[in-house]
Amino acid sequence: MDLKPDTSMIMKCVAYKHGVSQGDVTIEDISEAVKQPDTFVWLGLREPDTELLLKIQEEFSLHELSIEDACTAHQRPKIEEYGDSIFIVLHTASLTEDSVDFGETHIFVGTHFVVTVRHGSLLDHHKIRTKCEAIPHQLAKGPGFVLYAIMDFIVDNYVPVIDGLQARFELLELAIFENRPSRKTMEDLYELKRELLLLKGAIMPVIDICNELMRFHSGIIPKDVRVYFRDVADHIKRIDQAIDSTREMLISAMHVHLTFETVRQNEVVKRLAGWGAILAIPTMVFSWYGMNFKHMPELDWEYSYPLVVGGVIVGSALLFLRLRRARWL
Repeated sequence: MDLKPDTSMIMKCVAYKHGVSQGDVTIEDISEAVKQPDTFVWLGLREPDTELLLKIQEEFSLHELSIEDACTAHQRPKIEEYGDSIFIVLHTASLTEDSVDFGETHIFVGTHFVVTVRHGSLLDHHKIRTKCEAIPHQLAKGPGFVLYAIMDFIVDNYVPVIDGLQARFELLELAIFENRPSRKTMEDLYELKRELLLLKGAIMPVIDICNELMRFHSGIIPKDVRVYFRDVADHIKRIDQAIDSTREMLISAMHVHLTFETVRQNEVVKRLAGWGAILAIPTMVFSWYGMNFKHMPELDWEYSYPLVVGGVIVGSALLFLRLRRARWL
């Protein structure tokens, strides 16, 4: 007996005709719904298991290789064509406290369906669906427009992430120029650099994906929808420029941090050397009188002790003033 898939992993499954919602559709009725003229199904899944994906494969006639990729997260951003459908992988990013949370959204697009599979993504697609349903004349363009709306939503959410990373950089830069270099500051700079690299790796393939969607897959992407993907590509290019600018400033800040640390260490060495020079005077004098010679005539003079001690104090004081004037102390 076949077991029913866990519906808790199904966010929403709705059929649309001429851009207007026809109501929710059960998994078992999907194959019938997509056969209706001028109708497509938009299904959203979150962390689905293998059993549910196999059921989805059966209902939408998806290729087994694309299902295999959708079962496993940690895919690179890409676009692949399987017969009459395309499979797209996008990386999502969201700022959580002091770190960036990366996830994945896998998208199956055909002439009569859109299926999204989210892995580890905090971005809720409810806003996308609500926005699209509010403009039925655009939604009537079919799955191609839904694909644009999803990609545009994911790309728009890169902006607050890069803004947050830039704000973190400004705080670290302020800490550096307040002359408070520390190991923690350098670790935070390296962590910020790592997150910028991950974000750049997530966005750059999107440009190639948009270029392919603008030139190919005419059966899925109508001609009047292709221009929207050019807009997505433009957004990506602006974000990429912001990432590159932040990385350049970050590298410069790391160099400044290291320079400040070197200067601070030099100051410490200078102070130690200065005090060492001052201590060398009494050390030399006292070691001289510790050689235990049998005949040291000045030892019999009643003023020899205060004269030697006074000479050591005066010599040390003069050297201290000289080093202080030279800013070694």
